[in-house]
Amino acid sequence: MNVTASRSSNTNSKVYFLPAVLFLTCLLGIIDSARAQTLPASLQPDFEAGVAAVKAGRLDDAENAFLRVLREPGGKVSFVYNNLGIVYQLRGDHAQAIVQFREAIRLRPDYVAPRLLLGASLLALGKDAEAAHELEDAVKVQPGEPAVHIQLAHAYERTRNYTRLVEQYQILHSLQPDDAEFLYQLGHAYLEQAEWCMKEIKKIDPNSARLYLTLGENYRAQGHLDLAANAYRRAAQIAPGLPGIHLALAQIYSQQGQVTDARQEIQKELALVPESIAAQALAKKLATEVVK
Repeated sequence: MNVTASRSSNTNSKVYFLPAVLFLTCLLGIIDSARAQTLPASLQPDFEAGVAAVKAGRLDDAENAFLRVLREPGGKVSFVYNNLGIVYQLRGDHAQAIVQFREAIRLRPDYVAPRLLLGASLLALGKDAEAAHELEDAVKVQPGEPAVHIQLAHAYERTRNYTRLVEQYQILHSLQPDDAEFLYQLGHAYLEQAEWCMKEIKKIDPNSARLYLTLGENYRAQGHLDLAANAYRRAAQIAPGLPGIHLALAQIYSQQGQVTDARQEIQKELALVPESIAAQALAKKLATEVVK
């Protein structure tokens, strides 16, 4: 199954959602003619009428057609239940859709489409942990399908499992290395993971030096050197033996022309990590500068 996914129209979202066109093309069971042929010939007209009704947006007609197929001998096959589930899903009746997808999976455990759509309906109902579990099974069935990893990433983001979220976008990047969107999403996943880590650190130790170190890094990236220096000094007060703090202060002081202060800080850094190439290079540079 080769499917593509598109971004949600919600520009604030950082995840992919499965568009309706996906339901109406690759995930409709009759696209695979071999599956359609498993129906008795007498049921194929109703089945194909149901598919045509879905494509035309006539969901009531589609529901009736698929139900007619299911009532007849030989009609209870997995892809018919899957397509009926799609009708309910497009209608917004996710609870009923889930019933159909589960039956499709029971009849054919290696059929990935209902597993993917089951995950989507569970997410729509706010059953995020259950959706993640189902989508993990879908990945086992078809690990090379990007759409499954996209939905699983969505589930992990909803459950705040940021380590697994990063993992899914790493996989997506490996599957489609030329897709810039997956790299963009991977970057956002790293940011969300970092933010989560900082919140957890704050819960564990509200006065952690790492919090002030991160704050200093953020201020520095924004060009607020004085605020960054204040944050680094606070971090140094809490954990004077933590490598990196004195180097950062020395770099800021050097930028601001405070050579004496910069030399003091770089010596503290070298005392902690004498093998630091960055600290050695800055110390050599500072040795040639004139104190004003």
